[in-house]
Amino acid sequence: MNRHAQPPSLPKLAPRDLLRSGLCVGCGSCAAQPGAHGRRMAWDRDGQLKPAGPRPSITRPDAQLARICPSSPWAADEDELAEALFPGAPHIDPLVGRYRSAFVGAAAEGRFREQGSSGGMVSWMATELLQRGLVDAVAHVVPTADPAADGRFFRYRLSRTPAQLAAGAKSRYYPVELSQVLEEIRGTPDRYAVVGIPCLTKAVQLLRRDDPVMRERIRFTLGLFCGHMKSARLLESFAWQLGVDLADVAGVDYRLKDPDRPASWYTAQLRLRDGRTLQRDWFHLAEGDWGSGFFQNRACNFCDDVVAETADISFGDAWVEPYTQDGRGTNVVLVRSPLLHELVASAIAQRRLALAPVDADFVRRTQAAGLRQRREGLAYRLTWPRHGRLVPRKRVAPGGGSLPRPRKLLYRIRAHVSRWSPAVFRLARALRWKRLYLAWAQGAMVIYHGLAYSRGRLGEALARLGWRAS
Repeated sequence: MNRHAQPPSLPKLAPRDLLRSGLCVGCGSCAAQPGAHGRRMAWDRDGQLKPAGPRPSITRPDAQLARICPSSPWAADEDELAEALFPGAPHIDPLVGRYRSAFVGAAAEGRFREQGSSGGMVSWMATELLQRGLVDAVAHVVPTADPAADGRFFRYRLSRTPAQLAAGAKSRYYPVELSQVLEEIRGTPDRYAVVGIPCLTKAVQLLRRDDPVMRERIRFTLGLFCGHMKSARLLESFAWQLGVDLADVAGVDYRLKDPDRPASWYTAQLRLRDGRTLQRDWFHLAEGDWGSGFFQNRACNFCDDVVAETADISFGDAWVEPYTQDGRGTNVVLVRSPLLHELVASAIAQRRLALAPVDADFVRRTQAAGLRQRREGLAYRLTWPRHGRLVPRKRVAPGGGSLPRPRKLLYRIRAHVSRWSPAVFRLARALRWKRLYLAWAQGAMVIYHGLAYSRGRLGEALARLGWRAS
């Protein structure tokens, strides 16, 4: 069966279908639809942003939503979108998609590298587009001025100057959605670039494919490599573990940079309302192992795009040696747009960028764990019963029968942590018993680390039995 084939009459889809199936990524595209009838994005009970509003706005089936929702089984997938967007791409890789050129390195000019979580390339590119007059504004994520009043610590904003863009540097492991900026873009006839993780970038490309106005106004997409999305509960848990309430927190830096330490040694820093700062290495936080899946958006279990394959250019961390040891941060960059390829090549020649060419194998190695989870792990998860729920249409077939039992168990444990961490946190919150969640989280990590890395007594015992997943 051709996975790109569409049914003769495209079915209609309601937000409720996505919510019930655990496939809603919370991108906000549906809330920005003309005629959304009061639909908006709001927090659910587990700290994820989901569509809400009058009952008809959530339950009414919609043919357009079936076309523009990035999780819709009937929307174009990443391969189809990339083929239409980048037909002349000379390289096509089954894991990193289509691309024109690939690089590793960092911004060499200004303070982009210093101010970013990694090599500063995202901010550099966004600023370059503005300064060259290729766009009038960039949609990107910035901290809110007053999280207590705003109801969120981060949200999308349109920036029109390099100084405004600088406020959006750094990684944000917090839910964000596009509805507000999409409405602004629709209402103001300018040229825009949009920065986003893979699912949000796909949502933008599907909207551009469906809507001539958005296709004309959104000129560039800047993609961010992504392991998975976290809920707002991650920040709340960090606050608990640092001995403060979330209400006391005025801001957060998820990756405090220290050039004298390896880039992989994440440090979280909380800025409190009384002016103090508190910080702790992720290694010493209950959720410190990213791959274990704490507070993961349920839809991330069904994503097969790590490197933002539909973006004109995308950026990630170079998680291979020697770059992992460089505390200044290093980017890996995939360029798909011919215009952006020429822009990057010119900046390299002028020594404004310190980038070296790499191939798809290098890019795959920098994202090896995420690619296993999104391809091998996804194939295995697709074999699990869904009990009549909406079935996702992915680029990998259900499978995994040949996987060794330790790896299957690791995927099961990761799914267990992803599913139950919000529920246990919710119970601990209701009981005002923080230790309940933290004790559960620490126990889950003992099991996960024992199987994944042969750590601790459990790990040693499993290793003696030959049970190691990695």
